[in-house]
Amino acid sequence: MSIVIDWMAFVSVFFAALIGAVLIVTFYATGLRLLVRAGRIPVVSPAEFTDAITILTDKQANRAAKQAAKAAKKSPLTEGQKRVALVGAYGCFVMCALAVIAGILIIVIGH
Repeated sequence: MSIVIDWMAFVSVFFAALIGAVLIVTFYATGLRLLVRAGRIPVVSPAEFTDAITILTDKQANRAAKQAAKAAKKSPLTEGQKRVALVGAYGCFVMCALAVIAGILIIVIGH
């Protein structure tokens, strides 16, 4: 009984995962940065877990939302530049989704 490893399939999956991870992280980080520049700062309400180390109170969450709104008002960009940044952010998020789909296709079809 002999075990044969298909090393080319292993290399294919490795590079698909590596390239996919790099692309996804890059596009997601760029998308978040452009979203902030567009004045749409994402404020995530805290989740309540029973064993959480830190739970934000409503007061802290409201303060974070006020700071986000204040930062959005201070943006030096014009409305046109904000619109371009918002479109760029959405484009980056679409590229994240395409990178995931491409990685899956490389693994499934390329095999």
